[in-house]
Amino acid sequence: MNTNCLSKTLTAALNMQMTKEAHASQIYLCYGAWAERQGFSGVANFLFRHSQEERNHMMKILEYILKRGAEVAVTAIPAPPENPASINNCFEKVFEHEVDNTNAIYKLVKMSLMEEDWATWNFMQWFVKEQIEKETLALNLLDKIKITGSKKESSNALYSLDRDLEKMPDEAKSAQDVTVENP
Repeated sequence: MNTNCLSKTLTAALNMQMTKEAHASQIYLCYGAWAERQGFSGVANFLFRHSQEERNHMMKILEYILKRGAEVAVTAIPAPPENPASINNCFEKVFEHEVDNTNAIYKLVKMSLMEEDWATWNFMQWFVKEQIEKETLALNLLDKIKITGSKKESSNALYSLDRDLEKMPDEAKSAQDVTVENP
């Protein structure tokens, strides 16, 4: 008896996204190690936490594939890109990566819609919301870096940013969750 509730195309796409999440974890890990070597322990801590969060996303997809009766395909992860040139460049790269990941998630959502796989469509809505938060968080950090003088990156401003990131919560409010009472 076939207990697989996912199409071959959705299974393949979910497996690809699982690998993409593992790659994202490696990117954050790599950038965190780079930041730590540069003396930015707060930035490093922030990036290490996000590395773990991306691994959790990978596991969430893996568990979903298994629960739907399909086969998980664990494949090689591409190497992370080269180290950032600066803190500003680090968060530019983070933002670019998150936008790329958002586009991949949107393709999965569209695919599940086209196949009328409502369980997968519903499952993917969590990732859609998560990507809104991730992109917003990256944009907010880029804005903060701009305020510090971005390319000049004064040591005092970067020190303050590093301390802020050490304590900063990992979530950003998405526009759909903001109200007049709760901005």
